[in-house]
Amino acid sequence: MSQSKIFTTPWKDYELIDAGGGKKLERWGDIITIRPELQAYFHSGLPFSEWKKMAHWEFVEKRANKGTWRPLKKNALSTWNIKYGRLTFKLELTNNKHIGLFPEQKINWEYLESNLSSEDKFLNLFAYTGASSCVARHMGADTYHLDSVKPIISWAKQNMELSRLMNIRWVHEGALKFVNREQKRGNKYKAIQMDPPAWGLGAKGEKWKLEDKVDELLAATASILNEDGFLILNTYSPTVDQETLKELMTIYFPQRAASADGLHMKTTSGKHLYFGELVRVGKTI
Repeated sequence: MSQSKIFTTPWKDYELIDAGGGKKLERWGDIITIRPELQAYFHSGLPFSEWKKMAHWEFVEKRANKGTWRPLKKNALSTWNIKYGRLTFKLELTNNKHIGLFPEQKINWEYLESNLSSEDKFLNLFAYTGASSCVARHMGADTYHLDSVKPIISWAKQNMELSRLMNIRWVHEGALKFVNREQKRGNKYKAIQMDPPAWGLGAKGEKWKLEDKVDELLAATASILNEDGFLILNTYSPTVDQETLKELMTIYFPQRAASADGLHMKTTSGKHLYFGELVRVGKTI
């Protein structure tokens, strides 16, 4: 069965230069990085020797998603800022290959910019360093930012301050626990965004896997979404495929417009890189 696709795009301060051979070459402002990428199972557009001439840093994986950054240029910055419109985001090299931003999410930022206003209430679950929270707050929405990792919330606060925003509401809690409490309180939201990892730890260190929780997550969020509201879900788990997501949409959002598409980005070199599945649920039909 053919899988539907949707494409996200780069912007002035981010470029997916090339991908292939299990890696990707990216430009973040003036800094260029090489990182592992499981979905880059094809041949790269440029030889790796060219990549290393261009890049400032390369992540060397020691074990699953853990490793160190190897400098490829002298005095390369390990912490720096980039812009998205009038917003500013802090980037930093970490020991898990991530640097503080998921650039494929630009497609979600654009959707929020087109569909949120100062009258709306926005809930960002698994909110990471808060790019979507900053976008929503910039649009004037009453913004709730939830993550189970305290240092990540601190990073998100820095992004809010760098972007000259105020009054994002910070929640350090597990997503399901918070949503279930909101349901009991009768609280509802115009927009909900979820970007859960394939597996992770809750606020109290409890382990969980997305395939075990996606049903419960969708059921819970459906109960706190306004009839005229929308939901955005990104998934990166190979065990939660597009057809499964479409089936779940018909179960938990039967009266709403919904779509599930494979999210891709084109590299400057002409390759297509897959970034998981993107689900959108719209208002009640």
